Amino acid sequence: MPPGPIPGYLLIADRGNDRVLLVDSRKRILWRYPRPGVPPAMPFHFDDDVFFGPRFDRIISNQEDQHTIQILSFPGGRLLWRYGHVDVSGSARGYLHTPDDAYLLPSGLVSVADAYNCRVLFISPAHRIVRHYGSSSTCTHDPPRYLGSVNGATPLPDGGTLVSEITGSWVDEIGPRGRLRWALHVPVSYPSDPQPIGRGRILVADYTRPGQVLIVTRSGRVVWRYGPTSGPGELDHPSLAVPIAPGLIAVNDDYRDRVVLISIRTKRIVWQYGHTGIAGRTAGYLNTPDGLDLLPTADAQRNPAVRHLIESASQAGR
Repeated sequence: MPPGPIPGYLLIADRGNDRVLLVDSRKRILWRYPRPGVPPAMPFHFDDDVFFGPRFDRIISNQEDQHTIQILSFPGGRLLWRYGHVDVSGSARGYLHTPDDAYLLPSGLVSVADAYNCRVLFISPAHRIVRHYGSSSTCTHDPPRYLGSVNGATPLPDGGTLVSEITGSWVDEIGPRGRLRWALHVPVSYPSDPQPIGRGRILVADYTRPGQVLIVTRSGRVVWRYGPTSGPGELDHPSLAVPIAPGLIAVNDDYRDRVVLISIRTKRIVWQYGHTGIAGRTAGYLNTPDGLDLLPTADAQRNPAVRHLIESASQAGR
């Protein structure tokens, strides 16, 4: 395992720099997209989120202000699939309006929170919408028939979806057959990208300043909170919080230009990539990072191409 707190490697959507980085605990850049000096096959602007596919050989990214989704091979960086029209929003087939949280599901479908169309879409490889929650004609809280502006749509292990609605600060759990299981008004001003963490608990970021990260039960009880209101620990519009190891949470601290790891026990930042409040593009800097995912060490080692990439980058000292 690489030395340091990360049990693998962090994939970061460096939104303000229009790129994706893979870094290790030593803060070395092991991989990036687009490759320096190589124009991408499709415009790649405002990459709001980035996640690995189920086998860690694909990366899916939604370009929020570009209104598109892209699937790339990993580590090859080849464009494999796309959806949406570059810089054109809409609600007709083939169009999106500010897509958020696109995931590549084990079934091969792509799920996405089509934020300002107030819906969650499930899209086939042939670009056909096979299922949806919400409607572009009505933005209100009545899941799954209608949804408010959707900030996140996290897949659940059983095929369900955890949805966050901005207006009203709602988090909804919708089962795999499209039935609402529960809806919770969470005590935040802007719920962002809720994540299930087991035992009926939800991890959610509050996308505001000062920002906070909460663990809440399905009844709405707050069982853990991180939210300093000043100093180096303060968060400014955290967009995503995910558990990456026992007792350790990774957080995109968007407007402080960093990704941080927070200890649940001590409520302290124990590691960060990026310089606090200083946007940049050179090594060690980020600009409004808005998405992340973990490449576990074991999965990296199982893929010969990824293993070679990491070994070569480590030996080069990047």
